[in-house]
Amino acid sequence: MAMVCLSDFEAYAKKYLPKIAWDFFAAGADDCSTRDENILAYKRIRFRPRMLRDVSVMDIRTKLLGTEISFPVGIAPTGFHQLAWPDGEKSTARAAKAMNTCYITSTYSTCTLEEISAAAPGGLRWFQLYIHRNRAVSQHLVQRAEALGFQGLVLTADLPYTGKRRDDVRNGFRLPPHMKLKNLEGAFEVCKMSPLDPSVTWNDIYWLRSLTHLPIIIKGILTKEDAELAVRHGVQGIIVSNHGGRQLDGGPATIDALVEVVEAVQGRVEVYLDGGIRKGSDVLKALALGAKCVFIGRPALWGLAYKGEEGLQDVLRILRDEFRLSMALAG
Repeated sequence: MAMVCLSDFEAYAKKYLPKIAWDFFAAGADDCSTRDENILAYKRIRFRPRMLRDVSVMDIRTKLLGTEISFPVGIAPTGFHQLAWPDGEKSTARAAKAMNTCYITSTYSTCTLEEISAAAPGGLRWFQLYIHRNRAVSQHLVQRAEALGFQGLVLTADLPYTGKRRDDVRNGFRLPPHMKLKNLEGAFEVCKMSPLDPSVTWNDIYWLRSLTHLPIIIKGILTKEDAELAVRHGVQGIIVSNHGGRQLDGGPATIDALVEVVEAVQGRVEVYLDGGIRKGSDVLKALALGAKCVFIGRPALWGLAYKGEEGLQDVLRILRDEFRLSMALAG
């Protein structure tokens, strides 16, 4: 089958992944209304295309905190890549480097930070952090990531507790015995109690800044009030995100939340977005509304499920080419 658009990869992953893995990746919270709205919201946005603009030469590069990437699509942090492909996050890192874009590595990777770094030396990688009840665990992860050459620290702010994902509950989801949360081995007993610290506040950004020289990007912002607080607490970037609709059901689509966040920060920090990106035209809509770059979550996993590193490169190439075409046609 010719893989022409991202939904082709979605169909392949749904057909060939084990049901428990597919359900985990696809899951949204509760009724999945926010998950689905992330995609539907793009369909309501219309372009105002301009004609006769000389689009014979286009430059689709951008910079993330000063580092150039080849086009404004990066890979969002998602967990458990070995559920999609045996090489897991190592393949993700290689694909991102090959396409010269940013890969945000999850705390909940099934490969170690060391393995991921060695797989794609010199690639642009940020590290996504959950703050754990055992603060020494989080401190150690941050310092490991910085020592390994990760160039940004992405604090996920929207997960004091895990959202209720019904299929995971029905399936009794857990990692297969041969897979581990490689960066957290020995840190705690995963099943006894949630290791995440629900007492985290804005003041903890000061604590993080005391641990690292890395720029801090905060992920999970959906309102102008929180965007203001993020700027006030000295972060360098904001990812407008609702965790792919996996946390609070009934929140806004990220593309709908983007405008008020961009207005609130007034260029003081870079603003990115994830959630619902399925076409190159979606990327253009996000940029037109003020995002510097977008990040893809589930589509990256579909690419891995299709052909590992090669499949993920295919997904990124399709988005890149569709984005360039949309730019040209919109003038």
